[in-house]
Amino acid sequence: MKFHKISWAGMAALTVLAACHSHKTPQVTAQDVEDAKQEAQRAVEQARIEASKDVKSALKTGGGNPRDVALAKATAAYDVAMTKAEGEHTVATEKCQTLQASMMQACKDQADAEYETAKATAKATRTARQQ
Repeated sequence: MKFHKISWAGMAALTVLAACHSHKTPQVTAQDVEDAKQEAQRAVEQARIEASKDVKSALKTGGGNPRDVALAKATAAYDVAMTKAEGEHTVATEKCQTLQASMMQACKDQADAEYETAKATAKATRTARQQ
């Protein structure tokens, strides 16, 4: 009886370990990728709406001061670019989940590198527009 309990405990432990190392099925992940794309598109659209509101607000409250308007436009463009970069990163990461484990980490590293590049570009563009 004691051996039987140990066997079940061992099987349960192996099942838990196996579940930790499994990756999503391609069908589920394909839907996840599509959901991530749609969410990213919605987020970018919302960021554009907010950016437009911010620029209009700067025009009204700043009395049309070109410096304030330029700052609002630069900030708005940065916010949209960052939202887009975050969405693209999420989609790319979801796509990586469809790959075999041996290729998954390289894919994620590439997605992270592209995200960091997009962030740096957005920051540089914002800085250039603010001057």
